[in-house]
Amino acid sequence: MKKSFIPFFVLTGIVILALVYPGVPGMAVTEGLVTGDMAWMLVASALVFIMTPGLAYFYGGMIDNKNIIATMLQSFIAMGVISILWVVFGFSLAFGESMGGFVGNPATFFMFNGVMDGNPWSLAPTIPLAMFAFFQLKFAIITPALISGTFSERIKFESYILFICLFCIFIYAPLAHMTWHPDGFLFKLGVLDFAGGTVVHMSAGLAALAASIYLKGDKGSDPHAPANVPFILLGTGLLWFGWFGFNGGSALSAGTLAMSAFATTNTASAAAGLSWVLFDVLQGKKPSAIGYCIGAVVGLVAITPACGFVTIPSSIAIGFIAALVSNLVVAWKNKSNVLHDTLDVFPCHGVGGMMGMLLTGIFANTAVNAANTTGNGLAFGETKLFFLHLLALAIVGVFAFVGSFILLKVTDMISPLKVSDEEYKIGLDLSQHGENV
Repeated sequence: MKKSFIPFFVLTGIVILALVYPGVPGMAVTEGLVTGDMAWMLVASALVFIMTPGLAYFYGGMIDNKNIIATMLQSFIAMGVISILWVVFGFSLAFGESMGGFVGNPATFFMFNGVMDGNPWSLAPTIPLAMFAFFQLKFAIITPALISGTFSERIKFESYILFICLFCIFIYAPLAHMTWHPDGFLFKLGVLDFAGGTVVHMSAGLAALAASIYLKGDKGSDPHAPANVPFILLGTGLLWFGWFGFNGGSALSAGTLAMSAFATTNTASAAAGLSWVLFDVLQGKKPSAIGYCIGAVVGLVAITPACGFVTIPSSIAIGFIAALVSNLVVAWKNKSNVLHDTLDVFPCHGVGGMMGMLLTGIFANTAVNAANTTGNGLAFGETKLFFLHLLALAIVGVFAFVGSFILLKVTDMISPLKVSDEEYKIGLDLSQHGENV
């Protein structure tokens, strides 16, 4: 049987499952639900969803002309693949009954069983569980899509699909469970991750680091001019716009905490974009649109774990510092040629996410969020949270990097990752999809 037939038969099997488990229509449970919170979460879910097409434009503009479609499709296909996986058992792995604090029971919400009954999630009592599930789906979609920037120009399409499925099952879902489930290991330790510094950005960034090492070689390291800078600007705008739902929606209600997260998100991104450009100018470079866009995105990454725990002035410092560090790492990567990370996913998302976690441990303020029972950050004279985040950074870093490296090897054994020299030469748009711009 040809390997290309396998995804078709897998999808056919899921369709049969859907016929066997058609689900039960949701009950009209309204007690305790707040329509204002529900309305905001519907909007926030849509905002997070638009981030993935935004990412497609962001990455697509940075790549060369012969790989634009392939690069953008890697984001769009994640919207389809992860959506189905999430309904079958992905959500259950992330938020089902806890199995030792590390992963959820895949049978708890298998085929969304019990999700549509109208009952709320334990930590979001004013919205239905289904609304929480679909909000979280958007996070699960964009995380593997972020990794695609490392793969650009050099990975087979079917191998990419297999890898993101394995990544969602074995890396993303366990991290989401450990961090956001009330019985999760990191949650019970007191680790603060408001909207995905560890779950989304560190996991994607460390997977990118693993991929850049595993796929090391000449492919993907050829210098080229960005195909379309306006695409990068458009993608940045969509990402910034959608991030208000990403972070503000993580309050899970339409209240003052959502507004605080909204405000810190915008401020950190603004500070980071300016920080990146000004630092470039200090080094004798011209202020570039690409530099500002990358800096702004790094600021969004860094503020993600902190946005619901820090003040607006602190968000300025977080954006400014994170952009400087990521800028330096990008410069080191380009000079040393050690990492073959095509679109700098690790220096921006991995390092940005790690800086965000550390800076949360420095600037977190219990006055901002009453749910923060771990304590204040290092800036307020308390050390517990900072050292706890150092520990979490080490745990998540090892788990995401080693786990992703193993999954890359497994994927490569099942379906070779790298395109051939000829496919690379003509570009993935034609070799993988038979299309061109």
